[in-house]
Amino acid sequence: MARRTTLASIAAKAGVSTPTVSKVVNGRPDVAPSTRLLVERLLDEHYYLPPGHPGRRRSRPKLIDVVFRELDSLWTVDILRGVEEWAASHETAVAVSAVRPGDTRPASWTSALASHNSDGVIVAIAEVTERQLEQLRAENIPLVVVDPVNQPPPELPSVGATNWAGGLAATEHLLELGHRRIAAISGPEHFLCNRARLDGYRSALERACVRFDRALVRHGDFLHEGGFRYGGELLDLPGRPTAIFAGNDQQALGVYEAARQRGLRIPEDLSVVGFDDLALSRWLPPPLTTVRQALTETGRVAAQMLGQLIAGGPLTSTRLELATELIVRESTGPAPVAR
Repeated sequence: MARRTTLASIAAKAGVSTPTVSKVVNGRPDVAPSTRLLVERLLDEHYYLPPGHPGRRRSRPKLIDVVFRELDSLWTVDILRGVEEWAASHETAVAVSAVRPGDTRPASWTSALASHNSDGVIVAIAEVTERQLEQLRAENIPLVVVDPVNQPPPELPSVGATNWAGGLAATEHLLELGHRRIAAISGPEHFLCNRARLDGYRSALERACVRFDRALVRHGDFLHEGGFRYGGELLDLPGRPTAIFAGNDQQALGVYEAARQRGLRIPEDLSVVGFDDLALSRWLPPPLTTVRQALTETGRVAAQMLGQLIAGGPLTSTRLELATELIVRESTGPAPVAR
C-alpha cells in the first residue's frame, strides 16, 4: 500500500510548519503569497487528498485508531467491542494502541497516527493535551474522546455516561438500606468522570441530611490495587464505614479483598457498590451491586460519531451522555446497626 502524503511531510519539504500547510489546505488568508504558492505546488505534486475526499475513500479501506490508557482491563474490552461492531458493518479497519498518561513528547502517538494513514481516532481514558490536539487538527485527523479526563473544548466531540446520576443512585441505595457511615473510593481527583460520580455521592448524602465527611473519601487509581489499599485504610478507621461506594468495579474487587483479610463479611458487615458492571461483577462472591454504564454502546456511538466526521457530515451534538442504571445484587444489605 502506498504511503499517504501527510501535511507534516509537505511542511518538511516546504520548510514551513505543519499549521501553515493546514492553513493553505483550509483556505485561510493569513499565509504569505509566496509560501501559499509553494505549498499548493507541493500538494499537487504529491497528490495530497484531504480526509473525506472521494478519491481518498476509493484508494483504500478506511482505518480508525482507538487509543486506550491501558489494554489489560475489561473496561477496555467492552469499549472496543462496540467500536468493532460498528467498524465491521462499515468496512472499516481498527488499530488499537495504548498511551502512558502524560506522554507529551514531540514524537508521540499523534505523530504515529498521521504516519500510518489513520482516517480518525477515538481516545478512551487518555488525556489529550492542547499540543497533541493541535497536531491532530493540523493533520486534519478527526477525533472523538470517550470519558474525557477534563472538560473538552466545545468543538471536540465526546461520549460519556451520566456519572453524576450514577453516583447519586449508588449512594441513595445505601442510604435506603440504613447506612450512614458511607465511604467513597473514587478515581484520580482530576478525572472529570470521577468528579461527577463523587458529586453525585455527596448530593445524595446532603439530600438525606447526612453530613459529608472528607475522612471517608479516598482518591484511588481505578485499579484493583487502589481499592485494596484505600479500602484497607477506611476499614481500619476507629469508626469504620458500614458501606463503601467504589468508583469502579476493579476498585470494588480490591475492597472485597481488604474486607476478607480483616474477617469482614459482605454484606453482613460491609456493603459494597461498584461502577461499570463489568462481566466479572455478577460472578464475584457475592455478586456485586454496581452502576451499569453501557460500555459497548459507548464504543459503538463513538465510532458512529467518528464515521460521520470522516465523511464530512455534521454531528447533531458534540457531547453525548449515555444513561446509567443501578444493578442491585448481593453485595449490599441493611446496615449492621439497622439489623
